[in-house]
Amino acid sequence: MNDNPLDPEHLAHLAECDPRLKPLTEFFAHLQHRKRPGGFPALLGLIVEQQLSVKAADTIFGRVKDGLVEITPRSFLAHDEDALRGYGLSRPKITYARALAEAFHTGGFDTDTLQDLSIEDAAQRLVALKGIGRWTAEVYLMFSEGRLDLFPVGDVALREAVGWLDGLPERPNEAYCAERAVVWSPYRTIAAHLLWGWYGAVKRGEISREL
Repeated sequence: MNDNPLDPEHLAHLAECDPRLKPLTEFFAHLQHRKRPGGFPALLGLIVEQQLSVKAADTIFGRVKDGLVEITPRSFLAHDEDALRGYGLSRPKITYARALAEAFHTGGFDTDTLQDLSIEDAAQRLVALKGIGRWTAEVYLMFSEGRLDLFPVGDVALREAVGWLDGLPERPNEAYCAERAVVWSPYRTIAAHLLWGWYGAVKRGEISREL
């Protein structure tokens, strides 16, 4: 993983366009802009992460990596279901991961082709893969391609943090968050990093929800 500090110019833009976000741009200026390698290993990791806690996902993916030795489509397809279930993968995730491995192995899909596409077109290419939903596609584009203008409204933690930011009595829905994030363009990804940082710090008891 290759992380870089958040860009001060991006933070300054967000602070200027949204005064409510300004305290977060100051308190969490030290955060890193997270970058992940791309390709099959990244998408396989995201499939593993779906609907799991970070700790559980890391444990299972660690077993998968140890079992496969080399995280390639060919290596994955060489393992039968019993072996994969032994690593901790559920049957649905094995189905999704096999479909992903087949798509890469046969040449039916290649993440290199995403680079020249718009965010929406790239997301649609990813969502067309079995088991890849909108959240998974957007997180891949954020972390593996470094796209700066994405806000995955399907992420519960982000929606919770948006509710805190706006002083709402309950967690807002996806439509509200999508509209709310428009003002943060073209750096919605950076706003998401700030909100994730805030959410995590609140849950760990390191900072108050009151800005």
